[in-house]
Amino acid sequence: MTAIYIVCIVLLIIAVTVMYVRTSRILNRIDRMLDRAIEDTLTENEFSEEKLSKVEAKLYRFLQIGKMDRQQAMQEKDSIKELISDISHQTKTPVANILLYTQLLEEQGNLGEKERELLSHISAQTEKLDFLIQSMIKLSRLENGIITVTPKENSVEDLLGEIDFGSATAKGISVSMENTPGLTAVFDRKWTAEALGNLVDNAVKYTPPGGYVRVSSKAYEMFIRIDVTDNGMGIASDEITKIFQRFYRSQQAADEKGVGVGLYLTREILRKQGGYIKVSSRLGQGAVFSVFLPK
Repeated sequence: MTAIYIVCIVLLIIAVTVMYVRTSRILNRIDRMLDRAIEDTLTENEFSEEKLSKVEAKLYRFLQIGKMDRQQAMQEKDSIKELISDISHQTKTPVANILLYTQLLEEQGNLGEKERELLSHISAQTEKLDFLIQSMIKLSRLENGIITVTPKENSVEDLLGEIDFGSATAKGISVSMENTPGLTAVFDRKWTAEALGNLVDNAVKYTPPGGYVRVSSKAYEMFIRIDVTDNGMGIASDEITKIFQRFYRSQQAADEKGVGVGLYLTREILRKQGGYIKVSSRLGQGAVFSVFLPK
């Protein structure tokens, strides 16, 4: 009986060893297969059905499907890139021509009040159309990765120095800057300046003459906070969660110029570089838009 037990134990050890070796080989092949898939160098001639176990074969087919999906996504991205480029090129000249012809007609001295009013409407709508087209092109490029943000350490003071307050001065709105010197954060300077410009433009747009717009910065442990504060019309509590949606326009802002893409674009720019935006507001009591940039 002792000899039988010994033989059984030996056979069990051999079986376990064989199973371990086979399992190790399969796991090694799966590991190499995953490495090839990550490097996008997985090819059919490296693997055959004879060499693969059932699990490996399923994994291989799954990885091949994923590779095909990535290739298709890249082709679609290239098609979108080409389409956006065509739209940008094809619409630029007609819009510019309409504005030019409208301006030439407005300079004619024999036009009546009604004709000048119609020309003024045509010019305003054409400018709105041009702004919408350019905004949509910019959004599409950003969302599809055609335009990428490149965050790096930059001076917050230099960033705030790029803000244009010309529209506020023209409207009779007082502006102030409360900047903490020496602050730095990680952000793409060009795109972040555009994001802040959108917030300042909104603040000026929705603040009546005689109001104020204030820009301030503050350091936190992990972020730099930039506030754009105004004492304009404010935002209703039930609309605060909607204002960052594409093309959303508040009923209170229906009479103001705009197409509802500025805040959406601002949020996307900040999100792509690890930042975010918050808003605090009450209807009729102004608003505070807070931009958080990673340190």
